[in-house]
Amino acid sequence: MVYGGPDPFQPYQPPAPPPPLWPPYGGPMPHVPPAPPMPLWRRMREDEWPTLRELFGYGRRLNGCLLVFLMFALGPFLLSAPVLYPLARSARRQARRVFPASGHQRIHDPDVVRIQKARAWVAAAMSFLLLVAYGRPDDWDQAEQQFFLRLVITPWLLLVSAPVVVAVLLRYVPPAERAAMRGRLRPAVRSATQYFGAFTGAVVLMFLAQAVPGPALLVVLLPVAWALFFVLFATSVVVRTAFRAAEVHAVLPALLTGVLVWEFAGIGLLTGGMPPGPPLVQICTVLGGPASVTAVAWFEVRRLRTRYGVTLRG
Repeated sequence: MVYGGPDPFQPYQPPAPPPPLWPPYGGPMPHVPPAPPMPLWRRMREDEWPTLRELFGYGRRLNGCLLVFLMFALGPFLLSAPVLYPLARSARRQARRVFPASGHQRIHDPDVVRIQKARAWVAAAMSFLLLVAYGRPDDWDQAEQQFFLRLVITPWLLLVSAPVVVAVLLRYVPPAERAAMRGRLRPAVRSATQYFGAFTGAVVLMFLAQAVPGPALLVVLLPVAWALFFVLFATSVVVRTAFRAAEVHAVLPALLTGVLVWEFAGIGLLTGGMPPGPPLVQICTVLGGPASVTAVAWFEVRRLRTRYGVTLRG
């Protein structure tokens, strides 16, 4: 026994060796399984679209019979895909950059989102059951026309209604918050200008294309197609975010939703008349949709006030 160190009555112990490195020098690296590839439907919805080569790579993984069926069903699209798909992919990327899908979420409440989705699914199911029970063939065509009409006029209704709602909201907030709100209006105005600028540019190019003869028409049609794709991909975000209205005030999207739904009810009555069914069912259909949306908007405003301290006057 060797004695030494600070305490002569304790045996000498050599220092502990350093822990071994992992992996040991010269040994094999631990196997880490690669992450599973994202499904195509999820990537087309959330992530950046795959390139054309990657898209055809997804197609090779499909069942042979399904692949043949898709080739016959999507024959014209597949022939134009080498030209149209890169344009659509580029326009979608630019639309996501200018109008971010989640950039409007100043306050994200999962409970409110779940209620909004549940209300939307219930409304869609009730509309379908109403058409099945009382609808005629022309009612189905009218429902389809109403759907596309809403997609077209929603941005324009937002352009007209948003300034009125903002002006009313500015009268309720205190003077200090009023100045801050005016400063936060700039991103919303810039977003609306970019959207309607792209829409106007697409319309102008379409008129110019009618006067261009011969092969030069293709040079004009390509920017037209890109601009139309850009407007198409931007519209869903613009309608959902109301031109980034939440950046101006957290309650503004709910207030705009409550106003727009009653405007749509009036436009639907003027353009399509009463829905099918007995009088009581018609009245419930006309008033039930806007009333349910207003109730969800009121619940959202109440949650903002009680849980997050957001009020109209402060």
